Amino acid sequence: MSDFPDDQVTREVRKHPSIFEPATLALGLLMAVLGGVIGIQLLTRVGITPNSSVIGAVVAMTLARIPLAVFRPFGSLERQNLLQTVISGATFGGANALLLPIGIPWVLGRPDLVLPMFLGAFSGLVIDATILYRIFDSPAYPASGLWPSGVATAEVLIAGDQGGRRAGLLLAGGSVGGIGQLFGIPMDVFGVCWIGNAYALSMFAVGLLLRGYAPAVIGVDLSEIYMPHGLMIGAGAVALIQVVMIVRGNLSDSSGAKGSRPSRTNRVLMVGFMAFALAAAGLLLSGGVASEMSVGMILGFIVFAAFAALASELVVGLSAMHAGWFPAFATALIFLVIGILVGFPEIPLALLVGFVSSTGPAFADMGYDLKAGWILRGKGRDPEWERAGRKQQYWAELIGFGVAGALVLMVYESYFQADLIPPLDRVVAATISAGADPLLAKSLLIWAIPGALIQWVGGPSRQLGVLLATGLLILNPIAGWTAVVALIIRSQLTRRFGKDAESPMYIAAGGFIAGSALTGFVSGAWQARR
Repeated sequence: MSDFPDDQVTREVRKHPSIFEPATLALGLLMAVLGGVIGIQLLTRVGITPNSSVIGAVVAMTLARIPLAVFRPFGSLERQNLLQTVISGATFGGANALLLPIGIPWVLGRPDLVLPMFLGAFSGLVIDATILYRIFDSPAYPASGLWPSGVATAEVLIAGDQGGRRAGLLLAGGSVGGIGQLFGIPMDVFGVCWIGNAYALSMFAVGLLLRGYAPAVIGVDLSEIYMPHGLMIGAGAVALIQVVMIVRGNLSDSSGAKGSRPSRTNRVLMVGFMAFALAAAGLLLSGGVASEMSVGMILGFIVFAAFAALASELVVGLSAMHAGWFPAFATALIFLVIGILVGFPEIPLALLVGFVSSTGPAFADMGYDLKAGWILRGKGRDPEWERAGRKQQYWAELIGFGVAGALVLMVYESYFQADLIPPLDRVVAATISAGADPLLAKSLLIWAIPGALIQWVGGPSRQLGVLLATGLLILNPIAGWTAVVALIIRSQLTRRFGKDAESPMYIAAGGFIAGSALTGFVSGAWQARR
């Protein structure tokens, strides 16, 4: 993996560029609008959102090449990093964390709850990002962790800055990624498998293949017997225990470091839990649905919603850090199923799953952005420079959220009235309407046991249980075969060339992911127009 040029790392007196510089802020706002529109369009019309971190990097890098004086300052990698952070936050924040949650009450015939759901989701989004900002580069979520999409974003920016063989390799990777995506091969998965944890990604591939071929081979749809959900509950519970143990200093993380006691991360998580609880209480009260519940159930809802939001973001963050793939909505759906079993009424359940689904995407996506910035700023060799840059990225992320939120409020009604609603919202509505299956609790408990065991045996550095469950929650067998092929090629290259293979593989992987993301975006935008 490349380092930032030494002459720029060791400057004695320097001030990190600010997102609030007039030119940077103006361009950042424009890019936030672009990111928000991209996210809303693709989520409602195609059902997905692209890897906006890499797309933002390509846009920022392109702007820096425009031969006009106004764009000259954006030759700075730090400013390019801020711009890609803005567009990344706007894309995921507007689509996954805001538009998707407010579509749930709309589908259930309660448009009066859209505004309370928006306020609750926006609160969850900001709390989510703030927690990640505070605990990034902690023992549980180290900056030296893999964060594959963040590595890809950094490699794209560095290649554009340095040119030469690095840029050629990136361009070649981008071409392969784009062509593969056109033929239906998820080359972003291929690229991630050249960067992420090989053990975790192997289990991810196993999950994808099991889910894809179980109906044909054994005649059983694994999702209908709640196998993926149960495995994720068991693995997620153990993953949370492992995070707590790392925070308390009783367990090593992926880098072998241990937490300290008392831990700043522990304090941040406690404050985060309380913030989520306040946001959940505000959501319940502003929605006017508390009258449907007893005092005990109201208190139980608030505690459960806060725990679910915190647990969801931590599990999603672990998955994103180790494998570059985060099951944010699937995790929220699992807490919905648990809420059904607990016995919460229909409308509070809708608010619950909307609130939980607003957390996780920003946690994971911001982790990628901060990882990219950490690489570009010299991998922490200058702590003050790193802290200053990370703080500017945090503000850039919040600016992206704010612009995306305004866009969502402006357009959601016209989209929903035209029946342009995120497809996943209909899944939630159907799940709530179906109610509790008598066999649901038994199935979840049975499958939670192997999920917990696999996660515990693999340890916190591999996340085997979480990634197996993630794969099982996704119906995409082609992605499974893509991961298998990529991992085999990676092992052969590593065996033959050793550590010398690492940097070229990371650069090529950045190209695969960028080419796939751009092609997917163009293809999705074309479908959206139709």
